Amino acid sequence: MDEQIMRKRVYGGDHDDPDPGPRPGRSYVELVGGPLDGLLLDVTGRTAEQLREGVSLPTELGRYGAGGRALYEARDDDPTLFDWDGDSP
Repeated sequence: MDEQIMRKRVYGGDHDDPDPGPRPGRSYVELVGGPLDGLLLDVTGRTAEQLREGVSLPTELGRYGAGGRALYEARDDDPTLFDWDGDSP
């Protein structure tokens, strides 16, 4: 894996994890913009169709606070990047 990717933290990882980065043998996309900017999302096992649909990720950091979700969609020209598309209650 690229050294720059190895230094990033994975979404959903434990904050106390001494190694919060990506794991070998897994597939990741980077979240761009919004409350989860810069985190990696483990997409191992997801189909291309599922990835095109985007993701809705629970987060307390977004506009709606606890119980809210951050919406991310795959970037057309680079599917390894998911751009923030807003927040949802």
